[in-house]
Amino acid sequence: MAESARLHGGPDAFGVPRFDFSTNSNACGPCPAALAAVQAADPTRYPDPDYQALRACLADWHQVAPERIVLAGSASEFIFRISALAARMTRSMQSSILASASASASASASALPLRWQRPAAVHLPPFHYGDYAEAARAWDLQAVTDPSEADLLWACDPSSPLGQPHERLAQQVQGLRPEQMLVLDCAYRPLRLAGRLALDADGLDRVWQLWTPNKALGLTGVRAAYAIAPRDAGEQVLALQALAPSWPVGAHGVAMLQAWTQPAAQDWLAASLETLRGWKSRQLDLCHTLGWQTRPSDANYFGARPERSGSSGLGADLAQLRARGVKLRDATSFGLPGCVRLGVLAPEAQDALAQAWTSIRHLT
Repeated sequence: MAESARLHGGPDAFGVPRFDFSTNSNACGPCPAALAAVQAADPTRYPDPDYQALRACLADWHQVAPERIVLAGSASEFIFRISALAARMTRSMQSSILASASASASASASALPLRWQRPAAVHLPPFHYGDYAEAARAWDLQAVTDPSEADLLWACDPSSPLGQPHERLAQQVQGLRPEQMLVLDCAYRPLRLAGRLALDADGLDRVWQLWTPNKALGLTGVRAAYAIAPRDAGEQVLALQALAPSWPVGAHGVAMLQAWTQPAAQDWLAASLETLRGWKSRQLDLCHTLGWQTRPSDANYFGARPERSGSSGLGADLAQLRARGVKLRDATSFGLPGCVRLGVLAPEAQDALAQAWTSIRHLT
């Protein structure tokens, strides 16, 4: 069996890094209230297969109808499922147009308008989470550069890996056709340290919002997510639910998502953002002291280009850092060769990074 080419931060074949800059989890975590809820969850029973209480809780918190809440095993699970739906909807539309055309013309591909004579199309941000493209390949979605030609559009704000606002998001939403689906990945909205989202309430009602609170709560090992469907997207919601496995979220995920909506978790999160702002400022200063070039970011992570000297490549340097207990995320897979993405960590971890980097520089 071929080895998976998907790259992620976090633990690896060498175990759990002591100082892990490779993920964007909230370094102030875990959130005590959410952790307590997860630990108190009853794993001996199935959750309600319809998740009625959980969906009502999430809907009330977001002030939307419960029918708009779609549970998911994780963000990645939802990414693959909605990509499958985009492919399915395009094939269904092609079949419908051909059936209509057959009454008055020969039922062939040439009877289709040009836009429907191709596979389903996806529009990706210039730099993005790799599972968007992996899911597109799995379901034969064709990548297009023009958003107006896409059936499925992805946006992430703050973006990954750079933590920057999604350019032209408001214009893309304004230009959406009824049959198009735009998914706004909200993975890092709760961890925004500066700036604001460009969409108002009406704009948000026109897109899919994908939420993964485990990052903000510092509980990335608990796999659970949810999406808020656009207003009047009832048929798409039913189709997505039909594509889902039974019980996509287990008891621990239910407990985490319920805790996410409670004041104790939200108050903790708000306080953690203040801490992260101070840590981020210090971490940026440290990177500049090391001679690294950093990129602007609104989130609890940022991109950087380490200072280069000697003949070793960045990959070799990162391997040496990993051997010293420090892990960074190589940004090559994001389309940024020679760069890394660093989650913001506490001063102890920052000092360990500086010491380890200085040590390997002295070896070259």
